[in-house]
Amino acid sequence: MRIHQKAEDPRFLFWCDLLGLTVWAESGAAYEYSPRAAARLSAEWADMIGRDRSHPCIITWVPLNESWGVQHIAHDRAQQAYARSLADLTRALDPTRPVISNDGWEHTSSDLVTIHDYTDSPDVIGTRYSTNEAVQATVTDFGPAGRWMRASEPGWPDDAPIVLGEFGGIAFVTSGDEQAWGYSSASGAAAYEKQLSALVAAVRGSSSLAGFCYTQLTDARQEANGLCDENRLPKLPPETVRRIVQG
Repeated sequence: MRIHQKAEDPRFLFWCDLLGLTVWAESGAAYEYSPRAAARLSAEWADMIGRDRSHPCIITWVPLNESWGVQHIAHDRAQQAYARSLADLTRALDPTRPVISNDGWEHTSSDLVTIHDYTDSPDVIGTRYSTNEAVQATVTDFGPAGRWMRASEPGWPDDAPIVLGEFGGIAFVTSGDEQAWGYSSASGAAAYEKQLSALVAAVRGSSSLAGFCYTQLTDARQEANGLCDENRLPKLPPETVRRIVQG
């Protein structure tokens, strides 16, 4: 499970430890880059690692996401250096876990290559990730969001696992705001199941991806793209979701 843009309560991590639920741990982003923001987030990130590194549930550290707070990382050397320094600081404080310098695109020094791709066409997804050659074409050029996948060297090791770190995001409103948002939408349970099945099957058909993370587990106010609504009620029977995810 990826805990997105928040430092989680240690009590939550305790229960993840107890239940065997593994976690990608992340930090909230600054609004924009500045030396002051860099100094503050570096200190808070170090404190968070020191507090949480003894939780066995944490398997990956993610200090930055989608260039939030480093909006000009593609061409700003200071922001590139900052992202690399966060990754190296993480390795210095905890060399036992992989770190993703900037999840989604514009990596600077990541142990995993993570791609965010909200294309709603199963055919496009299937083609884009079907072979090693297709995946390499994606990670060495502009990514699906129109951003370079690598912002600076070293980027990632040659043998780094490649993960589809965000995809899906199908909005299906079962309760709450009818105007809630998603990357695509379904008009009913049957259409939702069909779209979800096709997208996940396309990803699972890849022989080159090391893993994937679907967006997202639950609705979150204005976002209705959860597998569950905001009250954690599944939008499809759990056994149906299990069948789709496990193939």
